[in-house]
Amino acid sequence: MSDRVCAAGVGEAAAVIDLWQVCGLTRPWNDPRDDFALALAGSTSTILIVRDGEAIIGSIMVGFDGHRGWVYYLAVAVGHRRNGIGRTLMAAAEAWLRARGAPKMQLMVRDGNVAALGFYAALGFERQELVALGKFLKD
Repeated sequence: MSDRVCAAGVGEAAAVIDLWQVCGLTRPWNDPRDDFALALAGSTSTILIVRDGEAIIGSIMVGFDGHRGWVYYLAVAVGHRRNGIGRTLMAAAEAWLRARGAPKMQLMVRDGNVAALGFYAALGFERQELVALGKFLKD
């Protein structure tokens, strides 16, 4: 893992969630506080961050379900984009997954997010022929 990247702690939830919100990554049907807490609660997921001084300027959630590695919430503060932070976080997430034996890394991008699709294509990600299905389990 890059020396710029470290694991987030519970006390950094507010700052990380604020970054996610500023970057437009949160949705009303997913409580980011729950997502953050769940990611740190077990050994199969984590949140990695990059700081500029005390400020958190980048984050990524990474997890391994035993079959595939997944990444979520890649966020880089607007004033720090195009400086390699996104690439650094993706490399750190990949290293975290490789260390746990994950054979494949996947992520989901919302339709129409052309900038994100281009970023991930430049990192070697390919479009997969699949349809993502979901079902909410909370009442």
